[in-house]
Amino acid sequence: VVGVMGASANDALSEAEAHRVRTLAEGLGAAIARADCILITGATTGLPDLVAQAFRHHGGFALGVSPAENHREHVGRYGLPDDGADVIIYTGFGYKGRNVINVRSADIVLIIGGATGTLNEFTIAYDEGKIIGVLEGSGGVADHLNEIIEFCKKPSTGAVFLDRDPAKLVTRCVDACASLQAAL
Repeated sequence: VVGVMGASANDALSEAEAHRVRTLAEGLGAAIARADCILITGATTGLPDLVAQAFRHHGGFALGVSPAENHREHVGRYGLPDDGADVIIYTGFGYKGRNVINVRSADIVLIIGGATGTLNEFTIAYDEGKIIGVLEGSGGVADHLNEIIEFCKKPSTGAVFLDRDPAKLVTRCVDACASLQAAL
């Protein structure tokens, strides 16, 4: 299970950034589908939605985890799409509660762009010892996570991979996950 965490539409990407990162998001979705993984997202807008659309276009099964307690709240209160996943689980836990579920449900966490919510998801994944892939060049916090790791100097039982190529990033993370599972 691959969780994709990243910039929502609320993270105010400029038009130029949105166009540039759209190609990265589509490449990431296609690579996850080719790796025959299940995708989990926050059932949100922006980059995770673009990844999910590309992933589903390539035949993948996507699970969305909503901060809302039901469909009405998901669409009305949170303004989130209801067509970005094959199945949406409504948690009622708000954004931060949803983030914990997303990260803990994923074997691999991929970071694309992002702001404070994505940083929250990254720190949960890092502390939980997850395999984390960071798509460098995707903007936002993704382009600063290596600095954050170095600054904090906190060891993790997981692994962090950084790459500018979506397909290479997915391959590195899936290979690391397979090695970890084989060792268990």
